[in-house]
Amino acid sequence: MSSDLASSPPPLQYAVLSFPDPYVMLVTLNRPKALNCINMAGHEELDLLFKWLDNEPSLRVGIITGTGRAFCAGADLKEWDTQNSSQKPRQMPSSGFGALSRRTGKKPIIAAVNGICFGGGFEMVINLDLVVAAATATFALPEVKRGVVAIAGALPRLVRTVGRQRAMELALTGRVMSAGEARDWGVVNRVVGEGHDVVVTAVELAKEIASNSPDAVVVSREGIKLGWEGVGAEEGSRLLMENWWGRLQEGQNIKEGVRAFVEKRQPKWEASKL
Repeated sequence: MSSDLASSPPPLQYAVLSFPDPYVMLVTLNRPKALNCINMAGHEELDLLFKWLDNEPSLRVGIITGTGRAFCAGADLKEWDTQNSSQKPRQMPSSGFGALSRRTGKKPIIAAVNGICFGGGFEMVINLDLVVAAATATFALPEVKRGVVAIAGALPRLVRTVGRQRAMELALTGRVMSAGEARDWGVVNRVVGEGHDVVVTAVELAKEIASNSPDAVVVSREGIKLGWEGVGAEEGSRLLMENWWGRLQEGQNIKEGVRAFVEKRQPKWEASKL
């Protein structure tokens, strides 16, 4: 565990936590025999974890990946079947599947897709900030093949990324999409070739983000998210100015960045207080 943490992370039963860089949190889904399907308890613990990430001042970026041959194959259907028999309601946190498919949050999270990314796993990826995928990774929304629907947030978000017709094709056929096709359609940022580690690539990307002003990263992400959530360009710009620009100017990082440029040195950022 990083020695710079100001607080302790919540305990995890279904995932492994590590810190490959002082500013970067890596969470690895760890149910390989179940292809990292997430059960209801898993949703809750991930919700607590990502809330902790946003509140932990020493951390700036998160990464999520999976153990074994899957990133995440979706919901735990065995648990779901048992709950159907018992009439027990299925309730996941407001942040959605894996606490990510509807997450708003404050700090960026990168998906390091190491393999199978189906159902809820794909729903998480669609709402993440950046996506790095192994060349062998595969993506699908197979819910229609099981009589269910990708209801955890993916459908209205997917259409913003790939367009109506492509989103319809994925959602209505349930077909599998390759990593290369996902990149071509704008779902994936980078595809990592054979012989290269997708997590290493994601960590490099996270470190590049973490080297920037943590305040500026938070506010820049918020501006993009406003457009993602359907706000028009002018309205989004107005909201960003009204809700974030003043807070950004009150902090020390904006002053430090300008001063470091004038003094021709690397800036020394403070933990974000936004």
